[in-house]
Amino acid sequence: MLFQRTLKKEIYGIGIGLHSGNKVKIVLKPAPADHGIKFMHINNDRQTLIDATAENVVATSYATSLGKDGEVIGTVEHLLAAFYGLGVDNALVEVHGNEIPIMDGSAIPFVFLIKTAGIVFQKVSKKFLVLKEKMMVSEDDKKIVLEPSRFLSVSCFIDFHHPLLKKQQCSFQFSDVNFERQISRARTFGFLQEVEVLKSHGLARGGSLENAVVLDEFGVMNEGGLRFHNECARHKVLDCLGDISLLGMPLIAKVTAYKAGHTLNHQLVKKVLQTPEAWEVVTPLHDQASARQLEYEIPSLAGAEPQMMAS
Repeated sequence: MLFQRTLKKEIYGIGIGLHSGNKVKIVLKPAPADHGIKFMHINNDRQTLIDATAENVVATSYATSLGKDGEVIGTVEHLLAAFYGLGVDNALVEVHGNEIPIMDGSAIPFVFLIKTAGIVFQKVSKKFLVLKEKMMVSEDDKKIVLEPSRFLSVSCFIDFHHPLLKKQQCSFQFSDVNFERQISRARTFGFLQEVEVLKSHGLARGGSLENAVVLDEFGVMNEGGLRFHNECARHKVLDCLGDISLLGMPLIAKVTAYKAGHTLNHQLVKKVLQTPEAWEVVTPLHDQASARQLEYEIPSLAGAEPQMMAS
């Protein structure tokens, strides 16, 4: 269960870009061990390979965007969260457009694609970033606290001036089953007034009630209502998982986020990477003593065949 994982076969999906409103095609492909998650931005005849790492983050306003050599791919966090939640370490994502499609605003369509493609073991051990010292980032009344733990847990607290979003919270202990059932279906959300402002500035052109929870002054505008009573806080956990995946390996720590968003998530990731004395890398198949200290919920294969692959 501690081997790295990739996709069993190639699969594609098509959807609308949240901000551009354009149709976007993505192709998810298997990748070799230690490849990591990488995006291939395809712009006519030009192809730009962009690693899903913190150093390639170019924007965190309303979504996380990765870029390199002038090419940018926006809204990567939901797909990254799906890979992270299902334990996929290595994949190549071809992107025929400038952002990952928003789909229904959650990660569940990407979970479906990944599970349909299948997940297979590779003959190389996973690596885990295990926190040893408490860390914190903050900005005004927002903060994220990172503490040592024997498993990954994420708690998000939100507090908006809205009757449905006063002091809402979600606490999540990591496993692939918990991720799929409790987190992956939670949709992105926004306020009607903000959506109108964004569209007036040429953003959120693809946004609609089909791919986001939209709240007016009094309640939810979506006909079907909420999927969970605390769906918005759950989506913050989803975003956090997608953003911390940019550490480059699974994290073992307790994450507590207060009113945080993509910008603060990214500040946390940068601080962790800039403070190597605060953590260690554990390779369980090579370091059994350290591995026994963990009570990590190793993701199962999400219904796929446990087929071994060459490294």
